[in-house]
Amino acid sequence: MPHVTYLGFPRIGRRRELKRALEAYWKGDASSADLLATAATLRQRHWQLTRDAGADSVPVNDFALYDHVLDAAVAVDAIPARYRALHDSDPLAGYFAMARGHQDARHDLHALEMTKWFDTNYHYIVPELHAGQVFRANPAKVVAEYREAVAAGHRARPVLLGPVTFLLLSKTVDGSHALGLLDALLPAWLGLVDALVAAGADWIQVDEPALVLDLDAGTRDAFRRTYDTLAAHSPAKVLLATYFGGLEGNLGLAVSLPVAGLHVDLARAPGQLDAVLDALPSGRVLSAGLVDGRNVWLSDPATLLPRLETLRARVADERLWLAPSCSLLHVPVDAAEEKQLPGDIAHWLSFARQKIGELRLYADATRGARDATAALTRQHEVVAARLASADVVRPDVRARVRGLTPQSSQRRSGYAHRAAVQRERFGLPPLPTTTIGSFPQTHELRSARAAHRAGKLGDAEYDALLREEVRRAVRFQEEAGLDVLVHGEPERNDMVEYFGEQLDGYAFTKNGWVQSYGSRCVKPPIIYGDVARPAAMTVAWTRYAQSLTQRPMKGMLTGPVTMLQWSFVRDDLPRAEVCRQIALALRDEVHDLERAGIGIVQVDEPALREGLPLRRADWQAYLDWAVDAFRITAGGTSDATQVHTHMCYSEFNDIIEAVAAMDADVISIETSRSRMELLDAFTRFQYHNGIGPGVYDIHSPRVPAEAEMAELVARALQVLAPGQLWINPDCGLKTRGWKEVGEALRGMVAVARAARARLAEAT
Repeated sequence: MPHVTYLGFPRIGRRRELKRALEAYWKGDASSADLLATAATLRQRHWQLTRDAGADSVPVNDFALYDHVLDAAVAVDAIPARYRALHDSDPLAGYFAMARGHQDARHDLHALEMTKWFDTNYHYIVPELHAGQVFRANPAKVVAEYREAVAAGHRARPVLLGPVTFLLLSKTVDGSHALGLLDALLPAWLGLVDALVAAGADWIQVDEPALVLDLDAGTRDAFRRTYDTLAAHSPAKVLLATYFGGLEGNLGLAVSLPVAGLHVDLARAPGQLDAVLDALPSGRVLSAGLVDGRNVWLSDPATLLPRLETLRARVADERLWLAPSCSLLHVPVDAAEEKQLPGDIAHWLSFARQKIGELRLYADATRGARDATAALTRQHEVVAARLASADVVRPDVRARVRGLTPQSSQRRSGYAHRAAVQRERFGLPPLPTTTIGSFPQTHELRSARAAHRAGKLGDAEYDALLREEVRRAVRFQEEAGLDVLVHGEPERNDMVEYFGEQLDGYAFTKNGWVQSYGSRCVKPPIIYGDVARPAAMTVAWTRYAQSLTQRPMKGMLTGPVTMLQWSFVRDDLPRAEVCRQIALALRDEVHDLERAGIGIVQVDEPALREGLPLRRADWQAYLDWAVDAFRITAGGTSDATQVHTHMCYSEFNDIIEAVAAMDADVISIETSRSRMELLDAFTRFQYHNGIGPGVYDIHSPRVPAEAEMAELVARALQVLAPGQLWINPDCGLKTRGWKEVGEALRGMVAVARAARARLAEAT
């Protein structure tokens, strides 16, 4: 019978226990011992949960207090010099300083850069390296967690991030090539392997998702040297794990590496199955990623059972492992927690625990277990019923998408004309200041929202509280001197969930939490049916906020690509069609805001880059429909309506032509952690529209000094025309506190005013 396992599990817990423990520790309300005890409890709970669900073995070291890539850097002592003293004196404080910054009487440390993990919405901390880097093995964490699992009676498999992927994900601060550090890294990395073998580990999972990317000759050689060295050095049996796509042209390389097992993603790339089976060396374990580790739908046995039979015809059961396609980090813990979903939706779902249970059924069915076979028959009936449900298909929505024309995605005039009209309408000063959208969501506000949802706070009382929060945000912004205001979004729980709750075709869980980064968790909506907007979603709050001030007020929307990317998306329609449905719903909202007198509308697309396919050959098709969806949303607006967009950490070199094609009047981007390096793509491309490169890192609790922000503004002015430049934070401010936000934004406005004065003197 095949072996059932998985590559990794959600860390945060069913009820976000890790999030609460982290934030209590950061606030000083809990000790490090309290935090580590919660982490140990979660690991034990998750191992037992997966074993009870049917897993034959469990991975260890997939758990991280903040991020597994940061853990990998610490494991080889890749700690930048500026954090060394703090890390040596207090390793936990040093670890969190790298993740989120640290500021006290003795230290003022910026956080390391953060970016998206491949094409997911998970953010990892980017290791910072340099030529001549010295690495040392620090195996304490992975060995301790392996022993912890074994002591609890589990068959445990340690997980390490592979050396080549680690280097490819890293940043060198001196311009050197990260793969040039491979020879320096390998001895330390092999020290981790040695420590695990000494602790009793027989199998070690080595994650090399970079094998699904386009690789040059140097990277291919790095893979060969790494795994030839490992095979010669250690008796450990290695499961080489690839995921997020197909091996394609790298298949020959992957099967040539001297490892004991290979994991492949058969959910994202089912078409690679025959080629993998043809190429797999005799005697090698094949870990088949059968069920989708990144989405929440029950698998269809009618599809997977034939695939499983193909596998078993070519691979002996003792060499066949069944697993999700990738780590289950990207899905919630347990669908059994969802008791309030409408209709039959709860029956259609499979979260982390259920996915392991599905694999158990598939494995048991191979030995003829009648109960497993019957259960899979019922599962197929559920899947078929979902696809045929009247709740899923709306003819009016489909007809509207079919009726789209090229004119649907056009503004009325080109940017140069629009910019002149908008300058006349708004009369903004040079280097206008604004924020990205949200303001701090206090404990009192979150408690009131929870009470309102629970029916313990009436609509009138809740509405009054929200109005006061809007007034507070507007008063603060006027006093601070901001030029373009926002209403602060106190009514919004999450930038995607808030809109999805008001759209047909979306469903929402109660405990479907997924980690985005650190303690930041989101509850992705579930797109189960055709999407439409029954009524206006933001107009009343934005109009109310505008009534409180004479300054321009931005309407704030989440864009169609982000609404798609940050949701669990139905699997019965092309993603492009779902995105166009969302774009049409948002287009209606943009036009309603315009009719209500709102002159500036921001349509955030932080997920545009993360949706880019991993293979370059697939990029253009995606970018064509993604850009089209944004342009449909903004299409038809007046020249006097200024359309903004916002994007999070992105490699803009990859998508700069697409960003330009979006034709937003102003784009704001996160650049403070990179010290404005991300502007390079815009300057090389000679981007002419407005740009707001962030000067304040909101992901860190530290308050930037005015001199620090002034330096970033000066760097921006070296490469941008003054008429292009906006001054703003990196992102929304909902996770920060009012005190730090007040200090930072007042400082930001002072920096902008000083820069304006220097520009005036220069002219």
